[in-house]
Amino acid sequence: MTFLNPVRNITFDAHDPYAVARFWAALTGYALGDAAPGDEEVQLDPAQQGAPGLLFLRVPDDKKVKNRVHLDVQPPSGTRDAEVERLRTLGATVLDDLRTPDGLGWVVMADIEGNEFCVERSAVERGLA
Repeated sequence: MTFLNPVRNITFDAHDPYAVARFWAALTGYALGDAAPGDEEVQLDPAQQGAPGLLFLRVPDDKKVKNRVHLDVQPPSGTRDAEVERLRTLGATVLDDLRTPDGLGWVVMADIEGNEFCVERSAVERGLA
């Protein structure tokens, strides 16, 4: 039996959909397509059948509380710590560092508009790559 993921998109509210989409495109490698600054919505295409896209919609209201849903990011190569530093250079901030001395744990980060996500150990660190 083939499983078809029913989730088409994961949607983010944003003041600047293009800027937030550019951040997530750099994080995920998803294609930005023909989006342009000022667009009301921007779609990122995963280019992988069955994987959900990321959709960014312009909203006027500010983010006020912690996300009720967030993404857990597992770098496909390198290390979790290197990915945290790479994401900092893209404008992400560390909200909580839950790494442990034995190398386990994760880092809670926020994108350029404050949407939380976690960076876990990489596939390599988990022995999956």
